[in-house]
Amino acid sequence: MHPESGNDDDSLASTLLAIPRPAKRALAVAVDMALCVLAVWIALYLRLEVWLRLEPPYLWPAIGAVLIAIPLFVRFGLYRAIFRYAGWNATLSLGQAMALYGLLYATVFTVFGVPGVPRSVGIIQPLLLFMFVALSRLFVRVWLGGLYRHLLARRTLPGVLIYGAGSAGRQLAAALLRSPQHRLIGFIDDDPALQGNSLDGRTVYPPQRLAELVQTIGATDVLLALPSATPQRRRAILETLRGLPLHVRTLPGVSDLASGKTDLSDLRELDIEDLLGREPVAPDPALLERLIRDRVVAVTGAGGSIGSELCRQIVALRPRTLLLIDQSEYALYAIHQELQRHANGDAVEIVPLLASVQDEARMVQILGAWHPHTLYHAAAYKHVPLVEHNAVQGLRNNVWGTWVTARAALAAGVRHFVLISTDKAVRPTNIMGASKRLAELVLQALAERHAEQTRFSMVRFGNVLGSSGSVVPLFRQQIAAGGPITLTHPDITRFFMTIPEAAQLVIQAGAMAEGGDVFVLDMGEPVRIMDLAMRMVELSGLQVKSPEQPGGQIEIQVTGLRPGEKLYEELLIGDDPQPTPHARIWRAREVRLEHDELMALLAQLDRTLLANDVPGLRALLQRAVHGYQPAGEVVDWLHTTPGEGQSRPAPL
Repeated sequence: MHPESGNDDDSLASTLLAIPRPAKRALAVAVDMALCVLAVWIALYLRLEVWLRLEPPYLWPAIGAVLIAIPLFVRFGLYRAIFRYAGWNATLSLGQAMALYGLLYATVFTVFGVPGVPRSVGIIQPLLLFMFVALSRLFVRVWLGGLYRHLLARRTLPGVLIYGAGSAGRQLAAALLRSPQHRLIGFIDDDPALQGNSLDGRTVYPPQRLAELVQTIGATDVLLALPSATPQRRRAILETLRGLPLHVRTLPGVSDLASGKTDLSDLRELDIEDLLGREPVAPDPALLERLIRDRVVAVTGAGGSIGSELCRQIVALRPRTLLLIDQSEYALYAIHQELQRHANGDAVEIVPLLASVQDEARMVQILGAWHPHTLYHAAAYKHVPLVEHNAVQGLRNNVWGTWVTARAALAAGVRHFVLISTDKAVRPTNIMGASKRLAELVLQALAERHAEQTRFSMVRFGNVLGSSGSVVPLFRQQIAAGGPITLTHPDITRFFMTIPEAAQLVIQAGAMAEGGDVFVLDMGEPVRIMDLAMRMVELSGLQVKSPEQPGGQIEIQVTGLRPGEKLYEELLIGDDPQPTPHARIWRAREVRLEHDELMALLAQLDRTLLANDVPGLRALLQRAVHGYQPAGEVVDWLHTTPGEGQSRPAPL
């Protein structure tokens, strides 16, 4: 038995509920016999006003009560009823049995009489016995019935094992014992000195017994309480849990639990960083502060995934002023409110500015008014299929927006301009990637002519976890909905990095810029998305449905590559990256276009954009962007024919 709480009454009741049915009936008979004797003893006291020992002749009414009552109770089926469920029918049967018992008992001890026994006992004892038996049934119904329903409900709750019997695990256990949504059944720990011991009444098991515990004690959930474990250690533990029907959740790292108090609200679903086991590199404080501390800093796209994290990191580095620039009113409002709550008093001035990076007059006004020292350009359209379907706007925002913002930065005397780029800019197969590579070329060309005035640099990296459109939250939603998980190709791979790590590396890379630099972040090994999906399913306590496992709960459907989507991404065009003082940042050597050649190309591109000539745009991009090979036909919504027999309106 694994009692659900430390309460002695509940433990006794749990023991009673667990004994076999015949033993319960024998116990009920014994209790009723005792009540028969007790009723006689109290009846004698009420009549004679003195406590007597039940010896002859006073023993005869006690024996008579048992001999008359028990057969009658059996005959009326009182021991067939389950006391905790006893209702009106059982009460009626008890009343009938007691009425007949009272008649027989009074006939023997009141009408005929027994020498030495007061005749009034024949009347008083049946009344007392009826009250005692009725109260005993009511007590059992209230006590055991309520507890039984409670225990039954508890047994349907997730059976939780806490992996880690340290301080965080014990604090989490205390919270679980107060939770009506969880049922704590034990601990798992690698330390042999703890295994087999008991913590707060719960056994500490070795990890090797996990598969057995799923079968024997109904474990359904594992909560990782290992905040100080290294990413590699966490990944090794997760590998041991794969294949078991266990839903795995975790506490965040030790830095996120600095308060020392662990609560259920700290639990979260596994993120990809838990699955990858990637060890973050500690940032260099000097590089982080070089372009930010006590300076005016601007961020475009401040409300986006990367832009907002950049803003959080920048505020922590104590600039004098931070300019938040975004065209989305809601995104700008949200990040401004968040930063205001966490800003250090009035030490950092935070200015939210509504603006489109394509609006040159507005950008010139903003940058000319504050003259920022450093500008991080994160504003971009980045969703590959959406940009493929809206090619003109994608190019306008990503290329012209960068060009406009860079020219405004030059006019305002911005010293450092850092573009947030993407691995999709390398040998792109889609408009989004080609637009980002062309934006890089724009800055490289400007850097050749204006290196003394503004240092332009680019930081290129892959997917960030938790960004809008990331597969991790999408897969989690699909698993929670019962599937299916949709995957575009079984062999597709991607690089992944956490948003905070990416933002820190962007800031540090920009601080090392000399002008025209293309920095590449070390993203680790690429991840096969099919493997990621399968891990997420298995660590949710479910199985992937397949021909080999037809009983699985979550199906993975392959839908086909989307327009412009690549099977794998690269970070370098060339093959000769140069190291930098930071272990996770490399400097790429990339082909550049001459300034005059690029300006002529941009002028031609502008005319093609105005004409909404998407095939012409693709042809120009192939000339400008090395390695650009469009995948598939043009899918721009305004280029394709709206319907059968309908033609596109001519451009104005």
